[in-house]
Amino acid sequence: MKAKVTIKLDRTKINTLINARNKALEETTEAMLSDIKTSAIVPKDTGELERSGFVDLSKLDDGIASIIFDTPYARRLYWHPEYNFRQDKNINAQGKWMQSYIDGDNKEFVTETYFKFLKIFSKGLIK
Repeated sequence: MKAKVTIKLDRTKINTLINARNKALEETTEAMLSDIKTSAIVPKDTGELERSGFVDLSKLDDGIASIIFDTPYARRLYWHPEYNFRQDKNINAQGKWMQSYIDGDNKEFVTETYFKFLKIFSKGLIK
């Protein structure tokens, strides 16, 4: 028994999905950074740490987007949640302020936001 199969790929739609994936990841990361800042969880004295946060899209084609807080003391404050952070300026100030987006309460925020943007940018290919 022989079977002849012909597969035709629609490159336009594939490229639309690839672009949708990248744009959705970019917008989700931006939304995450915005949510981090509005949640008032970044320790704040002068506000420099919070202002230094930005989204790095240099590896976007590999499906990687990063949020970076770029101050000399950002790493020390992030990895030491035992510090007694002042909470007069940011009421929820804490160490490991991004951890809840990885495995905590805000994990669903990330996945839901990504799928919402993916649906929008896929131009009807994903329903």
